[in-house]
Amino acid sequence: MARDDAAIYLLHSAAARDRMGAPRAGTAATPPPLPIGHGGPPQHRVSKPPSPATRAGTCGLDVPGGEPAAGDDRSELGAALVGCRRHLLAALVFSLALNLLHLASPIYMMQVYDRVVSGGSEATLVSLTILLLVAFGALAGLDAARARLLTRAGLRFDRRLARRAVAAMMQAALTAEPQDQPLRDLDALRHALGGAALPAILDLPWSPIYLAIIFMLHSALGVFAVISAVILVAMAVVGEIVVRRPSRHAADAAARTATFTAMSLRNAEVVQAMGMLPGFLARWSRDRDISLTWQQRAGERAGTIAAVIRFLRLAMQSMILGLGAYLVIERAANPGAMFAASLLLGRMLQPFEAIVGQWRGLIATRGAFDRLARLLAAHPSPRRATPLPHPRGAVLMQNVGYAAPAAGTQILHGIDLSIAPGETICVVGPSGAGKSTFAKLLVGVLAPTSGVVRLDGIDQSRLPRPAIGPYIGYLPQDIELFTDSVHANIARFATGPWVDAEVVRAAIAAGLHEMILSLPDGYETRIGDGGIQFSGGWRQRIGLARAVFGGPVLVVLDEPSSNLDKAGDAALATCLGELKARGTSVVVVTHRPETSCLVDKVLVLRQGRVLAFGAPGLILHALNALQVPSRPSAARGRK
Repeated sequence: MARDDAAIYLLHSAAARDRMGAPRAGTAATPPPLPIGHGGPPQHRVSKPPSPATRAGTCGLDVPGGEPAAGDDRSELGAALVGCRRHLLAALVFSLALNLLHLASPIYMMQVYDRVVSGGSEATLVSLTILLLVAFGALAGLDAARARLLTRAGLRFDRRLARRAVAAMMQAALTAEPQDQPLRDLDALRHALGGAALPAILDLPWSPIYLAIIFMLHSALGVFAVISAVILVAMAVVGEIVVRRPSRHAADAAARTATFTAMSLRNAEVVQAMGMLPGFLARWSRDRDISLTWQQRAGERAGTIAAVIRFLRLAMQSMILGLGAYLVIERAANPGAMFAASLLLGRMLQPFEAIVGQWRGLIATRGAFDRLARLLAAHPSPRRATPLPHPRGAVLMQNVGYAAPAAGTQILHGIDLSIAPGETICVVGPSGAGKSTFAKLLVGVLAPTSGVVRLDGIDQSRLPRPAIGPYIGYLPQDIELFTDSVHANIARFATGPWVDAEVVRAAIAAGLHEMILSLPDGYETRIGDGGIQFSGGWRQRIGLARAVFGGPVLVVLDEPSSNLDKAGDAALATCLGELKARGTSVVVVTHRPETSCLVDKVLVLRQGRVLAFGAPGLILHALNALQVPSRPSAARGRK
């Protein structure tokens, strides 16, 4: 046994010392399209599609010296807000005009008491009333215009960040449970820009105008207004302190509930089949009840503070009326000033009351802003890419290791591997050996925690995914199709005049073309909601067609035959043969030994380490001697 182990290790060591070979004879820099040899009718033959370099731009290298992505921390959100500055500045100017027009009511009150009542002039009363109505009409129009500006600012903010947020979500989902919280946060920010709180904030800077006018009426009235404002500001600070903690805990619990619910819905069949619903509901209610408890606490505190502030505002308006009456009795002010001071004080304090009334929403908005800022900072956009030649598909792994981010468990250890352009490699090993992790490292879904994975000598982590993605085909073990047409799923959502022909070409390569034509709407048949729910075999073959779409130079297939019948296995074998004929590098992760007859080399993984790497016959003979398990286990472990 020890001798066999030593022999296999020497096989692996010798293979690891190989260098990437040149392209095989007859292999061009841009490989020819997949030949159509599945017995399809002649009318379905299509012309050669454009190369990936022509379609998606040249493969690019991420250059640190290029223009950086949106900066660290909150600069991307800040840049998006700066992009809305025209709308916000216009809304601020409108707020000034609105607040000036709000002076129409106290001026009208002063003129009525000081001139109309004392002079008994009906013409003056009619003129003042007409002017007041005109001011109120202008006030309504400006208020509507400001609301429209803020709504458009929210839409502009969303358009500038929506795609960026979804891209960051996709990157985050590679190493954590997928969540739609960032989109909800973006919606919250958009609603905040067009909501009721922002107009109150825009009105707040103009409150000193009212204060100055109150001082002009009488200094005692001005001092009272200052004291009233200080008291309301103090109450607002108290409200922020008492509401902040329960609001944060409520938001965290609500996010946990949403994540758990989304994950559970994907396992609805398991819950229903095994009668897990009562236990599931009890578990689901735990975070839900926590969220509701904190929301109740935050709501009660916010409601209490809002009620106290409303009481103080009404009391202060009445008290300043009484103070004005006292000044009138003392002949220090006229009756019009008494009523005008009350109206001005109410208008001055209104933004404070409105902001406190929206305090829970403001805290939620701030939390959404912070979460979205952290997400964008953790997953920056790609930097400027320097165009590079069309890749050939040569892969080199140098001392590659990978540890799970959360648990820190080491999954792969010191992988050294060289794959020449056009080689087909079969990866085998027991469950938990790290085969699926190995496949994800090859295609760049995961980044190694140590070592480097190179494609044509370039570190894959420095290759922007939009640039390198068209050259890579990947069929994951768990296949999910998008809620769209069969055509869109195969085409990777690509657009252009070449797409239709290449979709048919990829479907023929996967042995799927005739099956698709039998569907109700052919290639336009909808998948998912409102469409067809495909079986595992169908999803696997559509996933295979998507992997070979566009003529990639590196194709990685993780358990490509796990759901296939005999016809599917035959189509897979034919597809592998065609990929090999066109010089495509192929890596097949499988548990079926019969697949080894289609490959150039076999790689054996055990406990995250390379046990053997070499010719199929010799490796499989040694594996049989060592009795290495080759059948899959129900538990996937680290696979």
